[in-house]
Amino acid sequence: MEREVRVRFAPSPTGPLHIGGVRTALYNYLLARKLGGKMLLRIEDTDQNRFVPGAEDYIRQSLEWCGIELDESPWNGGPHAPYRQSERKPMYLQYAQQLIDSGHAYYAFDTPEELDAMRARLTAAKVPNPQYNSITRAQMRNSLTLPTEEVKQLLESGAPYVIRLKVPRKEEVRFNDLIRGWVVVHSSSIDDKVLMKSDGMPTYHLANIVDDHLMEITHVIRGEEWLPSAPLHVLLYRYLGWEDTMPQFAHLPLLLKPDGTGKLSKRDGDRLGFPVFPLEWHGKDAETGEPTVSSGYRESGYLPEAFINFLAFLGWNPGSQQELFTMEELIEAFSIERVSKSPARFDQNKVRWYNEQYLRAKPDAELAQYLTASLQDQGVEVPTDKAVQIAALVKERATFPADLAREAQLFFQRPTAYDEQVISKKWNAQVAGALREFAGQLPATPDASPDGIKALLTQVLEAQGLKIGQVLQALRVAVTGAAAGPDLMHIMSILGTEETAGRINQAVAQLPAA
Repeated sequence: MEREVRVRFAPSPTGPLHIGGVRTALYNYLLARKLGGKMLLRIEDTDQNRFVPGAEDYIRQSLEWCGIELDESPWNGGPHAPYRQSERKPMYLQYAQQLIDSGHAYYAFDTPEELDAMRARLTAAKVPNPQYNSITRAQMRNSLTLPTEEVKQLLESGAPYVIRLKVPRKEEVRFNDLIRGWVVVHSSSIDDKVLMKSDGMPTYHLANIVDDHLMEITHVIRGEEWLPSAPLHVLLYRYLGWEDTMPQFAHLPLLLKPDGTGKLSKRDGDRLGFPVFPLEWHGKDAETGEPTVSSGYRESGYLPEAFINFLAFLGWNPGSQQELFTMEELIEAFSIERVSKSPARFDQNKVRWYNEQYLRAKPDAELAQYLTASLQDQGVEVPTDKAVQIAALVKERATFPADLAREAQLFFQRPTAYDEQVISKKWNAQVAGALREFAGQLPATPDASPDGIKALLTQVLEAQGLKIGQVLQALRVAVTGAAAGPDLMHIMSILGTEETAGRINQAVAQLPAA
C-alpha cells in the first residue's frame, strides 16, 4: 500500500520570511495538493540565540496572504504535535543515545580553546578545509580516545559535552535527488557534525531527521543550500534504522539577483529597489539596534495571486506557453520533474507584469472598491456607479491598486496647467472658437453618453469647417491638461456635460489663441 504524501515547510523564526522560503513552501504545497497529500509546517527553533520575537507570527501571516493552506502546524495542531522543535526537546536525546549505543555517535568533551587549537594546527599544515572528522577526532578529547572510566566520570560530574556523529572514513554516500538525479559524495568530505549541543538542544541535523521520520514526511523539498547536508542526513536515516522510509529529496535551484551575480539575499531588496519579503517587516539594525522597516510585496501593492504566479515560474515551467495560472491551475500543472536544476534569475519587471495582468482582469466593481478606499483616504467621496465607470476606464494604465486613484485624479481636479507642446502646435483662434461653441451646446445635449458627445462634437466641427483630428488633442488638453490618457469621450461622459463645458471654457479663457 502506497504511503500518503506528506510534505513539510520548516522555517526558523530568525527574521522575516524571504521570498526564496515562500517559493519552497509553495512548491511543497503544490506537490502535496497535486498528489492528494498533506502540507505541514514545523517551526525549527532549536537555535534559541537566533530567535527573533514576531518572526513566527510573520511566517503565519505571510503564508495566509499567499493562500498556502496548512493541514498541520503550530497554529491549527495535528496528530504529530507539537510542531515547534523547542517543545519537542525531550524526545531528541533518546535518538542521540541510540546512535551512541550503536557506535554511530560519540561524546566529545573538547573545549572551545582545544577546538581552536586543532583548527590552527590544520591551517598551519595547509589543510584546505580544517574540520573535526574521521582523522582529526583521533587527536581530540572524546569517548573514542578517552578511557571508558574517564568518560563515565566526565559524564557523571556534569562536564560539558556535545554528541557528534561518527562519519565513516571511506564510504560513498549516494541518494537520488528528484531534481538533480543521483548525488554521490565520499564520506571523507563530511565532518563529524554535532547532533546534540552542550545546552541539551539538538542541532538542525538531528532534530530535522527525527521530526521528518516521526511526522511521516515522504518528500523533502528544500533550497539548494541544504544539498551539502543531504549525505549527512542519509547517514542518519541509515544509522537510526529508517532508511526504508527515508523521504525523497528535491533540492531547489538558487534565486539569483537580477544581474545574475550571486544569490538573492535578505539584504538585497531595498538596496536594489524592490521587496524580497512577502510582507513588510519591522525589525532592528543588527549593529545599532535602531528600528528598521523592510518593504513587503503586500504593502507595495502586489496581489497575492500575482506574487504566487511569479514565484512558481522561478525555477519551474509548465511545458506550455501559458503564463497566467490560478492556484488551482498551478496545482494541476505542477510536477517536480519540471523544476530546473539551474539557478533562476529574479526579474522585478516580470512580477510587475504579473500584477498588471491580475489587476486588470479583476471585475470593475472590485477595482472600484480599491479606488474608493484610496480616494476616501484623500478625503474624496465618489458614488459607487461613478467609481465603477472610472475604474473601468483607467485600469489599463494601472500596475498597482494605488495607481487607480492616481489615474483618477483628473476626474476630481480641474487642470491647473496645460501641456505646452500640444498648445503650441494645436491651439489657435479657430480651434478655440470651435471648442467654445461645443461647450455652449454640450449642457443641453440629450445624449451624454460617449457616442452622444462624439456625435455632437462632430456636428459642431463640421459647421465650423474643421475635422475632428484637428481639434481632438487640444480638446483633451482643455479637459484634462495632459496630452495623453484614457478615451476622451468616456472621460467627458463620466465628468458630465456641465463639468466638461466648464473645463473647456476655463481653458479658452486662460490660453492665448494666436
